Amino acid sequence: MKKILAMAMAMVMTLGLVACSTSSSGSASAPGTESDAKVVVFWYDESDVYLGSVRDAMNKEFEALGITPDNQFAANNQTTQLDQINTAIAGGADILVVNQVTSGASDTAEDIIAAAGDIPVIFFNRAIGTDGSDVTVLQANSTIAFVGTDAPAAGHMQGKMIGDYVVANYDAIDLNGDGKISYAMMKGDEANVEAIYRTQYGLEDANIVLEAAGKPALVYFDAANTDCYQVDQAGAWSAAAAKEYMDTNFVSYNEANGNMIELVICNNDGMAEGVIASLQEKGYNVDGAHTVPVFGVDATDNAKALIAEGAMTGTIKQDAQGMAAAVSQTVKAVVDGATPADALAGLKDERFSLDADCATKLYVAYAPYTGE
Repeated sequence: MKKILAMAMAMVMTLGLVACSTSSSGSASAPGTESDAKVVVFWYDESDVYLGSVRDAMNKEFEALGITPDNQFAANNQTTQLDQINTAIAGGADILVVNQVTSGASDTAEDIIAAAGDIPVIFFNRAIGTDGSDVTVLQANSTIAFVGTDAPAAGHMQGKMIGDYVVANYDAIDLNGDGKISYAMMKGDEANVEAIYRTQYGLEDANIVLEAAGKPALVYFDAANTDCYQVDQAGAWSAAAAKEYMDTNFVSYNEANGNMIELVICNNDGMAEGVIASLQEKGYNVDGAHTVPVFGVDATDNAKALIAEGAMTGTIKQDAQGMAAAVSQTVKAVVDGATPADALAGLKDERFSLDADCATKLYVAYAPYTGE
């Protein structure tokens, strides 16, 4: 395995290429052929609902490709994950598949890459840099790739969905009839790149749509909270955190006081579930009662069920199957001797697109979901 990778790296160096370029791939073994490659997959946390769906799909994909992955969980602790990675390297891992704990931290990614040496690393789902630092990291390392999403895209898409819905249903949403829509924002993690962009654009893009329609901008329900969001302090994007916030909000902000929260934007479907649980306990978002619009991201099975029931308004599909397929097929190609750049270039699927500036950065597409 390592001899094949060394030959591939030597060819890249001879041609004067870097990771964000293309070169000839190795020959692939037949699908389903059992592989003895040691593939270790590092997950930032075991409880994340969306990533649970990715993991289930990825395990099936790997099984079909003849690969048995070693799944390890860091309990949202970067030190733990680094220890796990070092142990895997010492144990002879052939390829590392990393869902990095500290999203957006390029220095952490560089530490992982340095520890890996000539062992290929496929980062996935959680960003390994901000403002182009991830591209710099990828360009400097020919054995590294990233499979994820275009972080701002979900926020932009969610914001437009919200804006369109509010314009079409303004009077019904405006419970107290004051001509303004009061909203709450549930943020999954203070430092996570995806959470930051979803929080920003989920609101900004909604207000762009409202402004174009001649409607007032959304108004945050609590004027004393200048952040204009409530964040899961554990960084777990959890339903429990969102429910606790909403339960507390209801004490002072409710229909009886004339200041009810009239719309809720959530960074993910897990937090949306928590919000809906709180609303339903108060008699909202159930059959025959007023529904407070709640929006999420991920299109989990639970969210789809809530949308079908009318308890949730919409979400943005983050394609778990697509993420799993892209990662597993990339790993298989690299195991069979391809460079990461060629592995990504070989993914022929309308769900995937390469970054315009980097041939080792692949995006899995988002899509709006309001029911089937």
